[in-house]
Amino acid sequence: MGRYSRFIYAIATLTGTIIGVGIFSLPYITLQVGINVMLVYLLVLTILNILIHYFFGEVALNTPDFMRLPGYAQYYLGKTGKSVALFSGIFGAVGSILAYIIIGGEFSAKLLSPFFGGNVLFYSILYFALGAMFIFVGTRAVSRIELWGMILFFLSLVLIFLKGVPLFRSENLLLKEGGLASIFLPYGPIFFALSALSLIPEIEEILGKDKKMLKKVIPISILIPAIIYLLFIVLVLGVSGHDTSREAISGLAGYFSGNILLVAFFAGILTTFTSFIAIALTLKKTLWYDLKIPKTMAWALTCFIPLALFLLGFKDFIKVIGFVGGILMAFDGIIILLMYQKIKGKKVLLIILPLALIFVLGFIYEIIYFFA
Repeated sequence: MGRYSRFIYAIATLTGTIIGVGIFSLPYITLQVGINVMLVYLLVLTILNILIHYFFGEVALNTPDFMRLPGYAQYYLGKTGKSVALFSGIFGAVGSILAYIIIGGEFSAKLLSPFFGGNVLFYSILYFALGAMFIFVGTRAVSRIELWGMILFFLSLVLIFLKGVPLFRSENLLLKEGGLASIFLPYGPIFFALSALSLIPEIEEILGKDKKMLKKVIPISILIPAIIYLLFIVLVLGVSGHDTSREAISGLAGYFSGNILLVAFFAGILTTFTSFIAIALTLKKTLWYDLKIPKTMAWALTCFIPLALFLLGFKDFIKVIGFVGGILMAFDGIIILLMYQKIKGKKVLLIILPLALIFVLGFIYEIIYFFA
């Protein structure tokens, strides 16, 4: 693979990983806070995500051997740093799996219940059970359909865009249903939707001898999803307006034919399912390899802790991804800032201290909002 090919492949890999379940929350959140507030959040948090990914890239480039975040944390911050990074990684994976169970079940119900009946709970458990089987076997064969799932999802978005242009109403972009209490709502979900910190070491490996191109790959790979998110927000909100649903697609039911929405729901299931398996397999291996938990027990913990949380009533998709995004970024972000400061010295304190404060304030808000 040539230098240019590695560069393109690295961007495609990082971009494809970033674009996930978080995208479906953004139109509804925009309806709550207003398009102007959402644009400010999207701009500022895109810049912050580029910075924090860039800092982690600097850490990776300045550290011998290929590691993952817990390994880098131990190298620079000792055993405590590694423990915090492991906790953050496990916590983030559990929360992400929970989010996929929520949204995967909703999409499955929308797709299949008109034909076979059943409620959202039934399809959520069915979605989970199929995933648990793949995770138990440990195969990554499902990843072979991930690319096609992503292609189908984007084709469905293009189809919705083409069919939606005549239905688009610019006045819908001026709608705002939430009050002042919703002003901080976009923070966690946008961070969740734009973050792929765990993949930075993978991208460094993909680049091989051209790993210094990582500094160019990171901003491009985050800007592309940010632009796609903006277009998705404008399209969905511009068409569905007050009818915009919490997961974006079902709110379009009154505006498009059933076939178009069925394609969108199927593509959504396919993309979320493959991501669900990938994250769960990573978590299982973390519990198995790093924490030395027996393989079967690691599988059980990986699968049934998120399911238990779901059955206990943690079913608010936006609250879950906001909590994961805000809390995860607080832990991972501060760890990365501390490592970056170790490399660069005191001269970067004026940069990292304000960022650390943002992470801490975001952490506090998400805790309050989640349990409110």
